[in-house]
Amino acid sequence: MRELNKQPEVISSAQNPRVKQWAELQSRKGRDKSGRFLIEGLHLVEEALESELIPPEVVVYAEDRKSVCASLLAKAKAAGIECVAVAESVLAKCTDTLTPQPVFAVVPKLPWRLSDLMQVKAGEPPALVIAIDGMQDPGNLGTIIRSADAVGASGIVLGKGTVDLYNPKTVRSTMGSLFHLPIVAADLTECLPQAAEAGIQVVGTSLQGAVPMYECDLRPATWIVIGNEGQGVSEAVSELVERHVLIPMQGRAESLNAAMAATVMLFEAARQRGI
Repeated sequence: MRELNKQPEVISSAQNPRVKQWAELQSRKGRDKSGRFLIEGLHLVEEALESELIPPEVVVYAEDRKSVCASLLAKAKAAGIECVAVAESVLAKCTDTLTPQPVFAVVPKLPWRLSDLMQVKAGEPPALVIAIDGMQDPGNLGTIIRSADAVGASGIVLGKGTVDLYNPKTVRSTMGSLFHLPIVAADLTECLPQAAEAGIQVVGTSLQGAVPMYECDLRPATWIVIGNEGQGVSEAVSELVERHVLIPMQGRAESLNAAMAATVMLFEAARQRGI
């Protein structure tokens, strides 16, 4: 009976070996070395628990706030996932938010490969992929992932120079959408020609675009290329774009934020496809 009532051990030392491992996931080097990343907050951990793709390896929660996490912890334990109680100081060391969330989880990196986006499966709608060239802002990347998820896009390709998908700010800004669609890293100068050879049209936005977006047929299989916030699409990648389109604007703004341009293109493709 004593064993049943035994309280979980609470990790309170920042020098604990497991705490050091979790804290290393705040850096890209640590994430690349371990093949894992960290998600913070009730919503993201819930999304990971509901994902059959990559369930968390361990859920870590603040012992003083466990009542807030009770439902989530019950679900994790039912799935056989280890739940570890820690002190607030440990949460602060392992996360990068000013006010730490009551829970975080350690999750394996996404298993997707470029081949997953090249395959055309019978019965599925034509591909709709966003290819990102050198985007630096984690919030912009997160917004694009959410927009792609919202329209049911096929996936996202992260070209060279793009901010790390597993950057804590990127992960938070996706609001869990990174668990809902394939996201892969690849060299766009290599994979865009592969896409074109597979019969996929490659479209990019440009202020000098000859074709207004609304006149471009986005119903066939399409990859939409979005560039860096300040420099746009690189010259090497731009040469591989089949159609350069312009997003018509009535007002006096010269251009749209990269994430907003991607969102407009995604929803126009969805409109044309009757979604």
